[in-house]
Amino acid sequence: MNGSSGIAVGMATNMPPHNLGEVIAAARHLIRYPNADLDSLMRHVPGPDLPTGGRIVGLTGIRDAYETGRGTFKIRATVTVDNVTARRKGLIVTELPFSVGPEKVIAKIKDLVGAKKLQGIADVKDLTDRAHGLRLVIEIKNGFVPEAVLEQLYKLTPMEESFGINNVALVDGQPLTLGLKELLEVYLDHRFDVVRRRSEFRRTKRRDRLHLVEGLLTALIDIDEVIRIIRSSDNSAQAKQSLMERFSLSDIQTQYILDTPAPPPHPVRPDRAGVGDGATPGGDRRVDPHPGVGRRAAQAGLGRTGRGGEEVRHRPAYGPAGVGGLPRRHRAASGRRRPVPGAALLDGPVGPHGERRALPGGRRRPAHQARRDRLGGPGDRARRAGRGHLGGPPPPDQRRRPAATPGDGRRAEPLRGRPDLGVRLPGRGRDGHLPDDPGRVLPGLAIGTEQGVVKRVVPDYPTNKEELEVITLKDGDRIVGAVELRTGEEDLVFIADDAQLLRYQASQVRPQGRAAGGMAGIKLTEGAKVISFTAVDPAVDAVVFTVAGSRGTLDDSVQTTAKLTPFDQYPRKGRATGGVRCQRFLKGEDCLSLAWAGAVPARAAQRDGTPAELPEMDPRRDGSGVSLPKTVSVVAGPV
Repeated sequence: MNGSSGIAVGMATNMPPHNLGEVIAAARHLIRYPNADLDSLMRHVPGPDLPTGGRIVGLTGIRDAYETGRGTFKIRATVTVDNVTARRKGLIVTELPFSVGPEKVIAKIKDLVGAKKLQGIADVKDLTDRAHGLRLVIEIKNGFVPEAVLEQLYKLTPMEESFGINNVALVDGQPLTLGLKELLEVYLDHRFDVVRRRSEFRRTKRRDRLHLVEGLLTALIDIDEVIRIIRSSDNSAQAKQSLMERFSLSDIQTQYILDTPAPPPHPVRPDRAGVGDGATPGGDRRVDPHPGVGRRAAQAGLGRTGRGGEEVRHRPAYGPAGVGGLPRRHRAASGRRRPVPGAALLDGPVGPHGERRALPGGRRRPAHQARRDRLGGPGDRARRAGRGHLGGPPPPDQRRRPAATPGDGRRAEPLRGRPDLGVRLPGRGRDGHLPDDPGRVLPGLAIGTEQGVVKRVVPDYPTNKEELEVITLKDGDRIVGAVELRTGEEDLVFIADDAQLLRYQASQVRPQGRAAGGMAGIKLTEGAKVISFTAVDPAVDAVVFTVAGSRGTLDDSVQTTAKLTPFDQYPRKGRATGGVRCQRFLKGEDCLSLAWAGAVPARAAQRDGTPAELPEMDPRRDGSGVSLPKTVSVVAGPV
């Protein structure tokens, strides 16, 4: 059984560690949906979670392993480019592949440099300590490109290793090669059997206890007669026989009565006499809080509530950070790329889900402002990728909605009721008027979707509804941005993951009713999708920020180069056209992992909420990016 994952019973051969919280989530999903396919399970378990961190490159081998039980994937070290001296750059290694130590990497680098098979390295230092963890500094000679040296290190040293998966487990004494679903099914069958046998044992113990207490209650009801029979008997055997005949007691009940100490001289309540545990004078004969213990439904209920095993009960201690436990070293990612929030307010550091944290120096936002941020009051224009709603998390009875409307395969998206958009309508009353100008009506809401659809919603929001539907989406589509237009003269900006940027005036989009499905916003190439949709006032200074990445990694947030360009470098085009290229990909890059367009000054933050630096301004419209010392997860402009 793999100690990290706990998903197989028996002996496992060459099985990589997994995140316990993710495995529990997949097991619970399989309990609820026994016919779940591999894709749905991999949404919970996207891949191994190795304790040394690093990057998993290539999802094909992982999927093969989860489907057939055998597969191979590559692990790369996590490296950033930074200045190590005043005149030299270096490679900072903070995570290494599984089972690879820094001394092994250093020895290999020295051998390659001595054999003149690797050039450009001036020095290698191991600065690892307890306070900062792994830190391997590789100093690069002047005149060499750090990224090019890094590619050679990946190719020639253990900084990139292959891991072969061979999920062999003993099932009923037979060695079998199992995929992810089979491993989970074997484990769940084992846990169901444990729950059933444990519950049967507890039920038997309580039945035995109830049988004894019933006999004791019978004796207490006529205690004087019991005492008389015992005192008049010559020995315990005669007393036992007389009590069995007089009160119709069993041998076990009678022996328990004889072994019980004599009652006190004054009458007491039965529970004070030691008979309240297991029965009541009212005749409650229930012996098990789960009477349907033999049924799979009851077993599944026990597993979901945590009583089915120690793994479920201890999930908060060992699960992902989102449930109060240990974070995933390889951040979870599904087979498709997830758009990163295109813009969010950065009045201070933000958390991993876009929430604000304390400002530097221990300062915090005022209480009334923090509450307004949470509730989305006036002034809050956070735009995040989502599903088409206005407001915070929905009530429990509204969180699950039908995936499609019967008849046409399309679904209507509510203005509220989903927790992952966070769109706020700043400075607008419920009637659509500006608070400082009651006679002026706002131009409405602009929405952009992943498949390149754009829509302007007329501001006819009724005041008597808690939830409003703002767009009808095609099957598989989702909203990536929703912004409130202030003047109607803004430019709408689409940025696709193939580095195409399209800018045109909002007036080119005809306003539609809330139930309409929108119109073509950008022409996408095959396989491309929109990752950012914003509105920019052409009268103010603005910038475009993009980050290049690779689709062949488990962690979609892994970034290589970034680029910051003036917004006016990108010309306006017509609606539903292809736009222009906003960043040129380097070797190893094939997509954008993050993009944003908005007013200056632009500010950035990392995933953990700490501020991050943006690159220097690049006047080239389609130039390549530069390396950043810290990974950027969110960028935003002024409020």
